[in-house]
Amino acid sequence: MEHSFIQFNGKRIHYQEEGKTNENVIVFLHGFLNSLDIWAPYTYSYMQSVHVIAIDLPGHGLSDTYGEVHSMEFMAHAVKAVLDNCNVTSCVMLGHSMGGYVSLAFADAFPNMLKGLILLHSQALADSNEVKEKRLAACKKIFENKSAYIVNFIPELFNKDNRELLRDEIKDLEEDSLRTTEEGIVAAQKGMAARCSRAYILSQSQFPILFIFGKHDTRIPIELGISLATLPKYAEVIMLGNASHMGHIEERKYLKSRIYNFLNSCYSI
Repeated sequence: MEHSFIQFNGKRIHYQEEGKTNENVIVFLHGFLNSLDIWAPYTYSYMQSVHVIAIDLPGHGLSDTYGEVHSMEFMAHAVKAVLDNCNVTSCVMLGHSMGGYVSLAFADAFPNMLKGLILLHSQALADSNEVKEKRLAACKKIFENKSAYIVNFIPELFNKDNRELLRDEIKDLEEDSLRTTEEGIVAAQKGMAARCSRAYILSQSQFPILFIFGKHDTRIPIELGISLATLPKYAEVIMLGNASHMGHIEERKYLKSRIYNFLNSCYSI
């Protein structure tokens, strides 16, 4: 895929793009501590038949860090700048975890651009006070010892029964995450802690929404996920019985086809 950069607010945002001649567009937004590289198995599968765009969110991958806080709204506008540069006027957007928060902020600001939304291990509510406190406490740990924080954080995102089988993938994620600066990691943590609830976006949406949850995900309780999935006018739910918070790796083969089918269905409406 082609590596490209745009200038956004005086700094650079990195993205990859392929399949430019196809009108069906899917935009991939990674989660906290990840980069667009995590989508490589999906983009390589899709790029022969659809227009694929994967973006490094501010402070992650090869994109620059902009300040002490990267709000979800700020990151959504960075995504919009990339899409404008790619001449994209409508798309299906997939956001994993933090990327889902960004995609909801994007839906809030630019609802007419979305043909569909995929929330992968993500949800629409604001953090509880307890979670906010944990995020802010993590900021101190990150500056004290980023490496220790990452090698403890990444494996816990996976179902414990999958960790040995996926040890190479987990190692790759740890190495990729270690390239993220302390400032970029903390700016994302503070941005997530400050985000507002966007459950109203689910209720008001006129586009289909696909929710993907993991049965073993301790970050998104099943009960919460199902309750949010009842809000949209058009919703589908995929429950991954073998996955925790990284279903796009833990159940990659299955999700490749399901996401592709959802994308095409959104453009056929």
